[in-house]
Amino acid sequence: MQAINIGLLGLGTVGGGVAEVLRDNQAEIARRLGRQINITAVCDLNAERAAQLCPQAEWVANPMDLVQRADVDIVVELFGGTGIAKEAVLNAINSGKHVVTANKKLLAEYGNEIFALAEQKNVMVQFEAAVAGGIPVIKALREGLAANRIQSIAGIINGTSNFILSEMREKGSAFKDVLAEAQRLGYAEADPTFDIEGHDAGHKITIMSALAFGTPVNFGACYLEGISRLDSRDIKYAEELGYRVKLLGITRKTDKGIELRVHPTLIPECRLLANVNGVMNAVRVQADMVGETLYYGAGAGALPTASAVVADLIDISRLITADTENRVPHLAFQPSQVQAQNFVGMDDITSSYYLRVQVTDKAGVLGTIANLLAKEGVSIEALIQKAVLDNNQAEIVILTHSTVERNVKTALRAIEALDSVGAPVTLIRMESLNG
Repeated sequence: MQAINIGLLGLGTVGGGVAEVLRDNQAEIARRLGRQINITAVCDLNAERAAQLCPQAEWVANPMDLVQRADVDIVVELFGGTGIAKEAVLNAINSGKHVVTANKKLLAEYGNEIFALAEQKNVMVQFEAAVAGGIPVIKALREGLAANRIQSIAGIINGTSNFILSEMREKGSAFKDVLAEAQRLGYAEADPTFDIEGHDAGHKITIMSALAFGTPVNFGACYLEGISRLDSRDIKYAEELGYRVKLLGITRKTDKGIELRVHPTLIPECRLLANVNGVMNAVRVQADMVGETLYYGAGAGALPTASAVVADLIDISRLITADTENRVPHLAFQPSQVQAQNFVGMDDITSSYYLRVQVTDKAGVLGTIANLLAKEGVSIEALIQKAVLDNNQAEIVILTHSTVERNVKTALRAIEALDSVGAPVTLIRMESLNG
């Protein structure tokens, strides 16, 4: 069979990994596919690097020239971002080229436009590497779980944040110290905002939510709360109470609509997700027929991510002559069935809560706080005094039963207005993940 030719946009960490996988596993890939996959053209700022990694390919200075070449069947976009990458992807589709991308930001913010154009031009856009690196969770959502009504997804989908939280728990270190260590090790960027404030995880859970529930991608509906304000005391207290703190991306279908959120979350330590440490990723999917499934592995890195990119290349190569109706839809559901649905605001979600309150150590304070919570219908599961601090201040930790977030926030405003409460209340949401 005729070889498949690809044009590679970007030879950074992942692009270099793609070149390595296609070189080292060439024979294995050909055994599976029945044809060769060749890199015929590359576009990268470093022409010398391109010649070293892809000696058989032609270096092209302008990405818009590469995506229009007659000897390119599939364009692999690994530039990242939404500037030149978006322009290149749209030009590639308009030129009749299939596209593979690892760009979660591009798809979370412009996926609807990209997928609609791809349908019109009868080309495929594959994006397994955009979510959770080498873990094949996109294929699971689009194909493996196609017989199910998906109920919820909860994922540890940012390795930088997971490394920081793991180190804070194991060493008791402050956030800023562990962040500096993550930067030294190369797990965090010089500007880590994208990772630690939840944007990266938000892009990924937005994509998975669209696949799970048959909606257009809607990053604007995703609530983002990062880990930069977490105190090591809360991680320690959570562990004493039988919980671990993880940055989760969560999406859930409820009677009110779809929840779509990223925030630090207490998880019972007996749950599999609670025991995913370091830079590893894991995604838990709850579905009506199969129940709970868990997908675990490396969420980043050159070769794990390149593995997902090359798997997409193989999928496209197998279906390259098929018409649109004979391919797996981009968002798992037939395009006519991808429909806008209601997204639930954070005030209306239902969850349990961890609350840490700093109070004056005197009689009656606990009773007052309990009454203010009860007034808003917030039921207490556990209430523990943790420590007596300087200046006659005490810390108490409250775990609530499941309740509507609006009620908790109303109660907290009243609690923080008390003269006996010395600092803003720390709130962390809790998820039982019990199906």
